[in-house]
Amino acid sequence: MRPNVNFLLSHPAHFIALGFGSGLSAWAPGTAATLLAWLIYPLLKTPVSDFVFFAFLVSLFFAGVIACDRTGRALGVTDHDAIVWDEMVAIWLVLLLTPPTLLWQAVAVTLFRFFDIVKPQPIRWVKSHLKGGFGVMLDDTLAAAYTLLVLAILVRIFGLNPWMLN
Repeated sequence: MRPNVNFLLSHPAHFIALGFGSGLSAWAPGTAATLLAWLIYPLLKTPVSDFVFFAFLVSLFFAGVIACDRTGRALGVTDHDAIVWDEMVAIWLVLLLTPPTLLWQAVAVTLFRFFDIVKPQPIRWVKSHLKGGFGVMLDDTLAAAYTLLVLAILVRIFGLNPWMLN
C-alpha cells in the first residue's frame, strides 16, 4: 500500500511517522524528510538550550517508536519507505552536534544519508532483526552515530576547528 494524503491525515501517528507529509514523496522520501528536517531545524532549535533540545529529541524518539509502530501496522509493512520520522529525529540529533555552518551541516546531512542508505553493520542487523517502532527509530539513530563519528574523525585528521570553518 502506498499511503496518500487521506492516510496521512487519518491519524496523528500517521502525520508524525510520515514526516508531516514528506514521506509521501515519490522521489526518495527519506532524503525528502531529511531535507525538510534540516530546513526546519533552526525553527525548533533556536529558542532553546542544547540540553532542552536534546531532551526534546529523546521525547520525539519515544513518540516516534509509538507513531512508527502504529503506522507500520496500518500500512502492513513494519518499516515502510514512507515512514520517515526516524530520519527527521536522527538528523536533528546530528545537527545539534554539528557546527552551525552551512558547509558542516551539508557534510553532515550527506554523510547521514549515506549511512542510512548503505546501512553498515550493526545498522543492517538492527533493520533485519528489530521490528516495530523501536527498530525503525534505532537504525537511523545508529546512522546518526556513524555520521557523528566520521565528522569527529575528519576534525581530528585534518586538525580542523569545526567552529571556525565556513
